Amino acid sequence: MLLTDPIPLHEVRRVLVIKLRHHGDVLLTAPVLHALKARAPHCEIDTLVYQETAPMLQGHPAIAQLHGIDRNWKKLGPLGQAAAELGLLRRLRARKYDLVLHLTDHPRGAWIARLTGARWAVGPARPARGRMWRKAFSHLQGEPMNARRHTVERNLDVLRRIGLYPELHERVLSIHPGANADMRADALLRDGGVEAGRFIAVHPVSRWMFKSWPAEHVAELCGRLQRAGWKLVFTCGPDADEKAFVARILEALPEPALNLGGQLNLRELAAVIGRARLFFGVDSAPMHIAAAQQVPTVALFGPSGELEWGPWGVPHRVVSSQIHPCRPCGIDGCGGGKISDCLVQLPVDQAWAAVQDLLNDTGGTPVVHLQRA
Repeated sequence: MLLTDPIPLHEVRRVLVIKLRHHGDVLLTAPVLHALKARAPHCEIDTLVYQETAPMLQGHPAIAQLHGIDRNWKKLGPLGQAAAELGLLRRLRARKYDLVLHLTDHPRGAWIARLTGARWAVGPARPARGRMWRKAFSHLQGEPMNARRHTVERNLDVLRRIGLYPELHERVLSIHPGANADMRADALLRDGGVEAGRFIAVHPVSRWMFKSWPAEHVAELCGRLQRAGWKLVFTCGPDADEKAFVARILEALPEPALNLGGQLNLRELAAVIGRARLFFGVDSAPMHIAAAQQVPTVALFGPSGELEWGPWGVPHRVVSSQIHPCRPCGIDGCGGGKISDCLVQLPVDQAWAAVQDLLNDTGGTPVVHLQRA
């Protein structure tokens, strides 16, 4: 049976795409922008994200205007915050959107969908949200009840709901660091004695530490890479715990490595990773950045699910455990204890095999699992 209520894209002049989530989530909306622009090149596409996540989409060729919500508005006091929110709403209304695509269940997106005055609006079906949620949208997007579906495909479902079915080649994940970030990346690598395309980018830690492999395991793997002749470039966020984690790894290595941890903004991080021969790291925004740059990626997964969050559209290997039937549990360490056994117990040999396999470019993207004894 064909869709009975498709949206006529030829009548749509301007679209607002809303994604109010974390950095990696925002980057994974890029295929929606690419596919929509490919099918409706006459449309102007705007996006609305949190201000700190905007670098994930800055410079994307499909975007006309990138709007941001600053979480610090709440520090302005009730009147200051109200003025900031009203200013944003006025800017959005001035754009006269024909279509709003809300990619999460954030309540703010539903209100914006209504207050922009858009003719059509699409959001996820959430029966528990009640009548007000339903009235905010002309179309509700269904979601699988129990299937493990990649986040990119879930995002693209908003287009399928309106009658646009992206082909495989249209589901493009990309990031655009920009000229300034490219120049700084080149300078940092040059000063560090590292040649583009001849190093491995290592991002071994997440701000959620329960997603991280033990530092001693990372050090052992990286030591093997150094002895095999590879240059290593380490990155991490500016958080003190993340930088300390990287420092512990560096202290255990047989030779020095370039440490850019905490020194890069998001676009500079993308530029550095984009120059690597391979990316090694945990499930995190930098992993998605590597995939968006078409850098072969080896990713460690523990509590989070690789089927939902794995590297998209790039040669990759996933290293995860099959001896822990509880994964992916989605919680912050076993019992909420901030340490994940499914990661702690992953042996170095398994990760080494994945790295070697991908470096040797043997083809395919098999999943490397920890096997039962």
